[in-house]
Amino acid sequence: MVDDEQLARDSVKHLLAQAPEVTAVHECQGGREAVDFILRERPDLVFLDVQMPEVDGFDVLREVGVERMPPVIFVTAFDRYAVRAFEANALDYLLKPFSDQRFRDALERARQQRAQGRDRELLKHLSSLLEQHRAPPPPPEPSRTSSGGPVERIAVKTGGKVLLIPVEELDWCEAEGNYVVLHAGARKPMLRETLAQVEQWLDPRRFVRVHRSVLVNVDRIRELEPDVDKGWVVVLRDGTRLRLSPGRKAAVEALLRQSF
Repeated sequence: MVDDEQLARDSVKHLLAQAPEVTAVHECQGGREAVDFILRERPDLVFLDVQMPEVDGFDVLREVGVERMPPVIFVTAFDRYAVRAFEANALDYLLKPFSDQRFRDALERARQQRAQGRDRELLKHLSSLLEQHRAPPPPPEPSRTSSGGPVERIAVKTGGKVLLIPVEELDWCEAEGNYVVLHAGARKPMLRETLAQVEQWLDPRRFVRVHRSVLVNVDRIRELEPDVDKGWVVVLRDGTRLRLSPGRKAAVEALLRQSF
């Protein structure tokens, strides 16, 4: 099973433990690990998450090669429109969240397909699926103003698409491992970039570091509030509370004064 979420892997593992025909289960938490394992061990069946950071499900297909890929049951959170391709070309797919019975049905279908030796048919389906989901071109460079100043939009690759986030909609940005989470209202897309790079794209008169891992839109700041440990907290208009590093308080206050 291949999924970057531990809870999802635990759920599948629990269901597989109830299937008497399953003799061994291996977990991979990312696409890169999955490619190496599949090529080395040649499993009988793969539960493959589609949306994973760095190396997603389609990348796994490309790198393993459809001619060497075992039967696959895709696990996806894609919307119903996007799922049509899976319905036509995959052995089966599980749309998150799925029921125990839906999982058992998919597993039984995989068992029957394998017993009937329909490997060549599966290969044709995988080839068609991969053709429909060719790797998209890299996201365009952030859109800058005509004068070459700060960017106006940030492009984020997500779910096989490129999402454009207008900078004016950004509330705050948070470093998380090798990614930056862009908080824009209810949307929280993850951008594979450093926070330092994102900071360079943005207008320093509008965005300020309140912590080494947090960058905030000054217009979203409601107040600075004393914290219990004699520090300070930045409170945003939506109620979000972010810790303010002591050494950055003066810079934040200076920008706040300029914005009034």
